[in-house]
Amino acid sequence: MTFNDLQLTEPLQKAVQKVGYTIPTPIQAQSIPAILKGRDVLGCAQTGTGKTAAFSIPTIQLLNSNSQNNGRRTDIKCLILTPTRELAIQIGESLADYGQFTNLKHLVIFGGVPQNSQVNALRNGVDILVATPGRLLDLMDQGFISLSKIEIFTLDEADRMLDMGFVHDVKKVIKKIPQKRQTLFFSATMPDSILDLANSILDNPVKVEVTPVSSTAEMIQQEVYFIDKANKKNLLIDLLQDNDADRVLVFTRTKHGANKVVKDLMKENIKAEAIHGNKTQNARQKALKNFKDKTTRVLVATDIAARGIDIDELALVINYEVPNIAETYVHRIGRTGRAGASGKAISFSDYEEKSYIRDIQKLIDQKIPVIEGHNYPMELFEVPAKKPQQRRPSRNQNKPSTSKRTNSNSNNNSKGRSFDRSKAK
Repeated sequence: MTFNDLQLTEPLQKAVQKVGYTIPTPIQAQSIPAILKGRDVLGCAQTGTGKTAAFSIPTIQLLNSNSQNNGRRTDIKCLILTPTRELAIQIGESLADYGQFTNLKHLVIFGGVPQNSQVNALRNGVDILVATPGRLLDLMDQGFISLSKIEIFTLDEADRMLDMGFVHDVKKVIKKIPQKRQTLFFSATMPDSILDLANSILDNPVKVEVTPVSSTAEMIQQEVYFIDKANKKNLLIDLLQDNDADRVLVFTRTKHGANKVVKDLMKENIKAEAIHGNKTQNARQKALKNFKDKTTRVLVATDIAARGIDIDELALVINYEVPNIAETYVHRIGRTGRAGASGKAISFSDYEEKSYIRDIQKLIDQKIPVIEGHNYPMELFEVPAKKPQQRRPSRNQNKPSTSKRTNSNSNNNSKGRSFDRSKAK
């Protein structure tokens, strides 16, 4: 099957040809015809399988045909709800590519930036709105957005939406859109909570599952190094110096960890930047642009910030810290090996993370090859005991003061910091 077989109209055919698409991915081949027929779709596919095009291309075609039949519209006809700013921007870029030969207008809105430009664009008319839940509800509460005319509602990355605690926001949005609508529901995983949500909003959907959640791309070469936590920094530096990959995506579990890795790499003259929730939107977009342009070689990311990183020909992903949720591993390594290209995923596992590796291998139903004989073999074979928190002594504890403590207090001019026992009654 080729895109010529999907019954796309001339503006969409031109756009698809211009972006270089010839053969649709499995999820595109199955979803596009169903969406063009007006069917609801329940799609399960991991990252890198072409979900965005699968719902964007037919959505543009349907709305463009309606706009030509009914004249220029002023109401929002399509809402695409997505969990992160990065993913929203990526979808917006795709809509621009696929809709370049139509008169449709799209707008991307998200929080963390001033709303003025977004409000002005809304006033000028928008056909397709791409939004994160927080900013959408905020502008709805202010009266700038009405969803009463929505014809197509797309919920993208539904599993991450729930992971980030947006389930109540999603339900608020659903109450504001018409019951008579076409709904497109896409998720990388389908746990019971996701299926319950899907069943509550979909009407006799076409089910599309092209890549089971338990499988990873066959083209991805996976490896694991068992190593003590203290040596991960040295192993990362060695691998980057020995590897000729021009772009490397490194995952950490925490924002602080991402910043620390960047600091360590910069000391070795390895150009690196971090992307996580504490970064401003401008900083995140700049870091992502530098990475795409190969100005920055290493992008260090947390899982939530990494949703929406869509980069072709990314050869190497490194799990500096192994995720404690097995499905997250599938999402991480799916950033490489995209669109049939080869890729490599390396994980650094300390002793505590060995159980995470076992969970991952059970989920993906395969053993991850262990790299033996490296320069930093694991030496600590127990989970580090957590240090007990030291309790601060009670202020009225009857404990004699040393002369050193008394002198220190006598020189302290801060009120309430010293305690003169001679004045106590």
